[in-house]
Amino acid sequence: MTQPRVTAELWIRAHIRKCDLHSIPALVVRRGDSTAGAIFVKVNHLGPGCMVLAPANSLEGSMSGGGRQWRRATGDTLVPEAEADAYIARQANMDPDLWVLEIEDREGRHLIDDVLV
Repeated sequence: MTQPRVTAELWIRAHIRKCDLHSIPALVVRRGDSTAGAIFVKVNHLGPGCMVLAPANSLEGSMSGGGRQWRRATGDTLVPEAEADAYIARQANMDPDLWVLEIEDREGRHLIDDVLV
């Protein structure tokens, strides 16, 4: 039996609210399909660089069970913002339903509790 999936738009709205409760600015910079669009999260450290979190494919997260799973799409180290934006633009060219949520926090807090692979 499969678990019910939360729509992309609902997940985005809930995560913005969660960030707001911690006084962390978060905003939608690209709106995708409201029900099934993939979600990318750009975490902007406001100076030292950014990282992009992308959905993990089923092979990367197959060992950890249910829920959303994420990967560091731009690698383990921070990248310049222009590089993060270029990565996202390439992904959006391949997937017009893509959502992008940008979180701005000098400490790099993104408040994603799901599995990071």
